[in-house]
Amino acid sequence: MDMKDLPKAYDAAAVEADIFKQWEESGAFDPDKLAELDPRYKGAKPYCIVLPPPNRTGTLHLGHAKMLAIEDLLIRFHRMLGKKTYWVPGTDHAALATQVKVEQLLIKEGFKDPRQELGREKFLERVRDFAQQSRDTIVEQCKRMGSSMDWKREKYTLDAERNLAVNTVFKMMFEDGLIERGYRVVNWDPTFQTTLSDDEVDHKDTQAELVTFTYDKDFPIAISTTRPETKFGDTGVAVHPDDKRYKKFVGKTLKANFCGKQITLKVIADAEVDPKFGTGALGVTPAHSLIDADLAEQHVLPMVQVIGQDGKMTAEAGKDFEGLTTIEARKKIVEILEKQGCVQKKETVPQSLLIAQRGESPVEQLPMRQWFVRVNKNFKLRNNTLGKWKKGDETTLKDLMSYAVESKQIKILPDNFEKIYFHWVNNLRDWCISRQIWFGHQIPVWYKGDETKVSNDQPGEGWTRDPDTLDTWFSSGLWTFSTLGWPDKEKWAKEREYHPTDVLETGYDILFFWVARMILMSTYVLGEIPFKDVYLHGLVRDEKGRKMSKSIGNVLDPLDLIPKYGTDAVRLSLVMGTSPGMDQKLSEDKIKDFRNFTNKLWNISRFVLTTTRSPHPPLIRGEDELSSAEGSTLADRWILSRYYGVQDRVTKLIGDYQFSQAGELLRDFTWGDFADWYLEISKVEKGKDAILWHILSRLLPLWHPFMPFVTEYIWSLIGYPQQLLVTSWPKSSYENDGKGEKEFEVIKNLITDLRRMRAEQSVEPAAFIKVAMVVDKETQKLIEENIAIVKQLARLEEVEFVSEVAKGWPTTVSGKTTVGLNLASGIDVAKEGEKIQKEIEQLKPYIKSTEAKLKNKEFVSKAPEKVVNDMKNKLEEAKAKLKALEERMKA
Repeated sequence: MDMKDLPKAYDAAAVEADIFKQWEESGAFDPDKLAELDPRYKGAKPYCIVLPPPNRTGTLHLGHAKMLAIEDLLIRFHRMLGKKTYWVPGTDHAALATQVKVEQLLIKEGFKDPRQELGREKFLERVRDFAQQSRDTIVEQCKRMGSSMDWKREKYTLDAERNLAVNTVFKMMFEDGLIERGYRVVNWDPTFQTTLSDDEVDHKDTQAELVTFTYDKDFPIAISTTRPETKFGDTGVAVHPDDKRYKKFVGKTLKANFCGKQITLKVIADAEVDPKFGTGALGVTPAHSLIDADLAEQHVLPMVQVIGQDGKMTAEAGKDFEGLTTIEARKKIVEILEKQGCVQKKETVPQSLLIAQRGESPVEQLPMRQWFVRVNKNFKLRNNTLGKWKKGDETTLKDLMSYAVESKQIKILPDNFEKIYFHWVNNLRDWCISRQIWFGHQIPVWYKGDETKVSNDQPGEGWTRDPDTLDTWFSSGLWTFSTLGWPDKEKWAKEREYHPTDVLETGYDILFFWVARMILMSTYVLGEIPFKDVYLHGLVRDEKGRKMSKSIGNVLDPLDLIPKYGTDAVRLSLVMGTSPGMDQKLSEDKIKDFRNFTNKLWNISRFVLTTTRSPHPPLIRGEDELSSAEGSTLADRWILSRYYGVQDRVTKLIGDYQFSQAGELLRDFTWGDFADWYLEISKVEKGKDAILWHILSRLLPLWHPFMPFVTEYIWSLIGYPQQLLVTSWPKSSYENDGKGEKEFEVIKNLITDLRRMRAEQSVEPAAFIKVAMVVDKETQKLIEENIAIVKQLARLEEVEFVSEVAKGWPTTVSGKTTVGLNLASGIDVAKEGEKIQKEIEQLKPYIKSTEAKLKNKEFVSKAPEKVVNDMKNKLEEAKAKLKALEERMKA
């Protein structure tokens, strides 16, 4: 393309697809092919990030786009630093989430019970088809975001290699006594008929009726609850040890006839009971509360299940209640208790209702026989671990999780999340890993009579496999090493160099769901951390700070935004103006602003390409590049010193994960120092071509991790022989010129003050005016050396150095310089006089009428105080403006 034909506006839609195709075809995304593109990658230090695998449940949202923008920024930065970068691509089968989504779709198609009507294999076929369609959409979206990962190396949490890893770890944990089957209280989703981990349960803020009552008319202790229907399963009453009201009952066993059912209750003392809540006494329901189950274990209370897996009351609730829903039973119980005179109080209170994350149906806590990972159980380590334990030493999984972060082997950013992490680990319960769904890794346990075996394949005839599948976090917890070939020895040996990975970048909302489980799995299986750093980004919210929701109608879709504003603008909007761990407000206006900046960078480059003499061959950023122009003027010395200072700080900031600060610094330099100042100076002082090219050829690589498409396109137009994404990151080759920077700031501030003064005095923008300056000899010499720049950029006709500014000239002080402005040289005096007089005539009647109102005692006494104060303030402003106008008229 002829440089003269370059359009004034950058057209992202016209070039992005071709650029991405060129990147893919070059092989630069494949770490094993980098050395073919540039010898410096041979034997290079590895740098690895595993992509947090998006769920195959639909399309990517802005949170995913933010993740991709940040991770691609890191990968491109480290690739340009000369590291062998490997960004591991993949997707997550998201067992429960995907199955629930497909079941909901099938119900819309007319199925009442999709699993029963289709059968296991046909149902799974539908789920797999849906997952594949979602996967194809996700991959395309990742590419549209410019993500430089090699999808030929794609991994999937449910593929054969990951299944082998899952089964291998299950067997290891089973043999070490860390996976056991037990009868315990778990979270149960009655709608989709499966257990849920604590992480798959949300809390919905709602209202509930808190009922205070005694179990029967003669029972001596009243309790309060929002769920009277569970009280058929109460086997204890808990009180605080220091509560004098109940001390005489502690240790006693009491009987009651609760709505027709005889129940036996032991009164126990526990410090966890809040004596100020309700009556200070709590009914203990071991079968329907995880907290109560813990109390029951400590105080040896029996467990009575009164709600079934269908969410209805069981026979243990009595024949009058069996088969009722929990809501029906609740209503009936309260009516009976009121008739008996047992109800003391009813009140509406806020409630945090447990609901399933997927489907949002209410969750029941029920006792069931399930598979658990024992996080508090001692076991013998299979490896030397974390530099603290040797092979054969005993510890717990919880201790491994704590020490990995406590020892600073893993750094969490921002660091305030470390406290949250430790709190979660310290309160971690045994992890329920079995799910009653069909889509996922089937538990590798086989049964034959009383025999149990763990095996990938059927051990022989007569063996039946456990029908349950594993919690999806079990497989994704292995992600950092299962994607690198483990447990296949040959594949693992080939890619072992990438582990531990360098950074895990993800949303803070899955710190515990995923991040903690990866730490658990990696330290247990390998004896090492899964990653060195954890970078947590916040949620993307709308401009009012609200969560994006289809029901509100405030969702911004990356696929809608990219065609309108370009990928670079979308990426910048997600990376800049935010910090680690903080939620971000985003609007289309912000994206438009970054589209404008993308165009600014395009026009800066266009100016250099079309108005300067291009070096031949195109400059490769060597150390001797400035031999023809070593910064001969003050402006040259200033821009070079400023650039290299920015370059060094940007390099450090990106290395410290301060992406927004790095981008802001770069933007201020690019738009401010380079475009607004140096490019304008180059129109006055000739011979700047070498420095313009020198800086542009370094500025584009600095911007490339943030804005890969526009920078690569400009790079190709210049004609560099190597793609920008594998070009070396710029290195320092210029010493800081503090003296030059300081001196140029004097000139820069003088021009800025002159421009401000012109505007304040209403000098016509195009007019060249005369000024007088009172200044010391040193500053005068500096101004005289740069007089052409000062006169052109401040639009001055004449500069006279004087001992005193003429009377009547408006003045301003800029540093050590007093500047007087000859207004007659820059304005139409008659026209300006008419304009000022008109403003004076408008102000005087306003001042007169306002003063009269404020002197009116009746008005002041009756008018609101705020109205009177506002009038007083506006009157003062009007008087001040009148005075300024009268003074200007005299001038």
